[in-house]
Amino acid sequence: MDTLVEDIGSFPLPQGIGKEVYSKAYELAREAIIKGKNPAEDEFVKNNFCSVVVDSFKKKIVSGLDVVNFPQHYSGIKQVGDAVHDAMEKGSFVVDQERAFLPEIYVLNQEAKRLSEEFGKKIQLRVSIFGPIEQYLAEVGTTAFPDVLDGFAQTINRFAKNSILNNKYIETKAISIDEPSLGHSSFSGTPELIRETLEKAYDFQGPTKQIHLHFASGIRDLLSVKGLDVLSFEYAASPKNIESVPKNMLEQADKQIRVGIARTDIDAIWAELYEKGITKPTAEQVVEPIETIKKRYVFAKGKYGERMTFTGPDCGLGGWPNQESAALLLERTVKAVKANSKL
Repeated sequence: MDTLVEDIGSFPLPQGIGKEVYSKAYELAREAIIKGKNPAEDEFVKNNFCSVVVDSFKKKIVSGLDVVNFPQHYSGIKQVGDAVHDAMEKGSFVVDQERAFLPEIYVLNQEAKRLSEEFGKKIQLRVSIFGPIEQYLAEVGTTAFPDVLDGFAQTINRFAKNSILNNKYIETKAISIDEPSLGHSSFSGTPELIRETLEKAYDFQGPTKQIHLHFASGIRDLLSVKGLDVLSFEYAASPKNIESVPKNMLEQADKQIRVGIARTDIDAIWAELYEKGITKPTAEQVVEPIETIKKRYVFAKGKYGERMTFTGPDCGLGGWPNQESAALLLERTVKAVKANSKL
């Protein structure tokens, strides 16, 4: 079975579009969709949100990714958090079903026919959503209140269900519930409470269900989560993570793995180049060579074999200097994997 190459989600904004302008357009797009309007009818929203989403998504497709995450230019926490705040004003942590949506998915669904025809294939979409525990930590804190956590789980489940597309032009291949703080925060919830919370969030059918972690130390507590298919962790910038996840552990739990094989920790990369006297690095210098990425892939695939069903870069491309360098990283990662696809 070939390992599919995908990205985690975040991507730099194009030159000329600032975060404040994009965020404003994002919020207006969300308001328009709630009111049943097409956000592209507003020229400001069309130019600073809709077109940006589609153009960034196309840059990712061109890189050769098998499964393409929507371009996450907006804060992952705020994507859900904005809707949660509206619900909290009404006395609930549960977002109404019709308000639990990602505007980017709406736009890509609207453009799916054109995208599919332009690239000559059905678009395979990946959707990343910050999970109930990450949202809880941001909104409530580290002390676990099960009833409140249950509300967050229901909300994430609704966002996930509303992100499932499946028509002749586009299909949601994978949904990743991202929990970067698990295994590294002082969250007081027990492993059992975490399991129950995630199982409620994963209560949907169709796409492959992933969880993305920054720290492999949190994986053992997730092996018993029903409905969860793929565990994902950073490897390229955190090589010790792979030592904590033996293949037999995945086999016993019947779970698959996604391993990050290309570095995205841009600040550390810049610091290393600066130490070498390179003060104004080009995209070619910032992105690791294909051979370096390939070595990581070969090692990880050799360790996990058929259990390694997805791979790609580590997360964090949103902070990269420009879209060109980020797209080059995606392209090199794809080439590194495809050169060894029969492993």
